[in-house]
Amino acid sequence: MTTLAISGLNVWFSTEDGPLHALKDVEFDVPERSIVGIVGESGCGKSTLINAILGLLADNGSIEGGSIQFEGAQDLVILGPKEMQDLRGPRISTVFQDPMGALNPVLTVGRQMVNIQYRDGGSTAEKRARAEEMLSLVRIPDAKAALDRYPHQFSGGMKQRIAIAMALMMKPALLIADEPTTALDATLEVATIELLKDLQEEIGCSVLFISHHLGVIAELCDEVVVMYAGEVVERGSVRQIFNDPRHPYTVRLLECDPARQTSRSRNLPTIPGEIPDLRQRPAGCVFAPRCHRVHAGCDQAQSLVEIGEGHAARCNLALEPQTAEATA
Repeated sequence: MTTLAISGLNVWFSTEDGPLHALKDVEFDVPERSIVGIVGESGCGKSTLINAILGLLADNGSIEGGSIQFEGAQDLVILGPKEMQDLRGPRISTVFQDPMGALNPVLTVGRQMVNIQYRDGGSTAEKRARAEEMLSLVRIPDAKAALDRYPHQFSGGMKQRIAIAMALMMKPALLIADEPTTALDATLEVATIELLKDLQEEIGCSVLFISHHLGVIAELCDEVVVMYAGEVVERGSVRQIFNDPRHPYTVRLLECDPARQTSRSRNLPTIPGEIPDLRQRPAGCVFAPRCHRVHAGCDQAQSLVEIGEGHAARCNLALEPQTAEATA
């Protein structure tokens, strides 16, 4: 079963300088009980994608085509605000990258965790007991006492764990994790990854994990979606993406990972050029101006080419393996 199936999703924003095509024909699935990673540069459309799924696009944004099927029964694109509000929390939950922004500084952690259970019946004591259980599950020491503390009394790592506990309180079918390890140091990042994996297996939810950190994606995720300029340029399993990338952008993105550098250097590798202005989206391949394999066919619109089971890339050279010569 598929928890989330996105097909042909197009999102536009109205701006003073004209319409901006933020997401173009985005298509991928999040299978049940799996972790799917979304990776790409800043400005590739990750945040817009999250807001489209949650029904939280800005007033000047609109979905102009496609569908977002949730649990095979509901198209989130056509649901009204009240119906989306009923889904957010119990069935679709989110962990944001800044835990301090997700927690109210003037309310105790226990008060906040009780408040978010407003849809459920039961006494306050029962809700506190459930909150204490969740804090224990995310390994907060002395969970009962922690309920009566304020957010500022916890470290950054603890606050992130509390945010995860709140997101999973209602045992949602889909957890969207928006770069939840960005503000953490390396040790806490590893601990948070392990915690997310354990919780995902215990609760049985699907996870859509957004990150810039390729190492985190490789460690945590089952499948990967690579985005560039609002398009899915490649998708596949972690093994396929990291061991056999077929889109030039994926290749360059992997080459920029500091963990892959074998020699000391003052200059880290970068991808030349910039993401195009999406108010004037190129007619052909959107990555062509920055591509090291650009050729005559790149002036035509590119489709996702199926390479193998579950592996596809938006490039007419996708069936050709990337060699050392091709990426030099």
